[in-house]
Amino acid sequence: MKNVYLGAISIMFAAFLWAVDGVVLTPWVLKLGMTDIPIFVFMLHATSSVFLLYFYFKRFSELKNLDKKDWVSFLLVAFFGGALGTMAIVAAISIVYSQGLNISVVLLLQKLQPVFALLLAFVFLKEKLQKSFYVWALLALLGSYLLTFGFSFGSIDFSGMFRPALLSVIAAFSFGASTVFSKRAVDKISHSLGTALRFILTTTLMLIIILFLTFFKKIGLETSYLGLAGFSLLNIKSLFVFILIALTTGGTSIFIYYYGLKMVLASKSTIYELVFPFSSILLEFFIHGKILGLGQWIGLIIILLAVFKITKTKRKAIRI
Repeated sequence: MKNVYLGAISIMFAAFLWAVDGVVLTPWVLKLGMTDIPIFVFMLHATSSVFLLYFYFKRFSELKNLDKKDWVSFLLVAFFGGALGTMAIVAAISIVYSQGLNISVVLLLQKLQPVFALLLAFVFLKEKLQKSFYVWALLALLGSYLLTFGFSFGSIDFSGMFRPALLSVIAAFSFGASTVFSKRAVDKISHSLGTALRFILTTTLMLIIILFLTFFKKIGLETSYLGLAGFSLLNIKSLFVFILIALTTGGTSIFIYYYGLKMVLASKSTIYELVFPFSSILLEFFIHGKILGLGQWIGLIIILLAVFKITKTKRKAIRI
């Protein structure tokens, strides 16, 4: 029984750390001048990778368990769950923070991740979906609209929340894809090595992306990102925050989450993870003074209900 309580507390604490990351730490780094998204995401993963190297070398012998398809799976996880997904959500937070909008909205849209995970599992893993899934998925989309725009039907401001909301949905899709692609290889190595491998591969991919952007700049192609020149935006304060993220809301929070998941039923974890949306709302209110409107609250409730029903009916097929 003590293990169950410890597992529940671990999951809730990890969910709280994710909220702190989105509402507090990421805007803090942006405020310090690190506005180049590829460099931002590279630093997020590079700092965590430094601390995860211990597990990488400790479990290095397990790498022989991986075949070519497993390595492809890990690369896809690094691309979708690490590079693309993180760039999308950081870009979304950057936009809403610069425009003084509600950050919690783009964070709460991440709750759509299980919907995309199951759809992709249907496509790539040939897992069957119950008919009720489509009903709840449509309701989740309706809830997403209300969470983003409230009751503003027919008068959407495309210069406001539309772009960051779209980026947040892209991030949710990417994280859902990461869940599907990670299913193949995670059982062959320890979670500690799998986490370290994911962060190291993502760091490598981000460096390649930054080098490409540098090349594009040199040949005269227009891009809003700086490439290697973006590292000049780093300063002692922002580096400190990146290290703080690595030790708290980065790789550490993932370890805490999976540590707790081993001690509780997967079906219960969905309930414990509700700490994330409500912590995001509370932190956004107390730190930035913003609160959701009535339509947005209704949208959030619809999303949470739909996702809970989806994960409950199909939990056996894929861990989400």
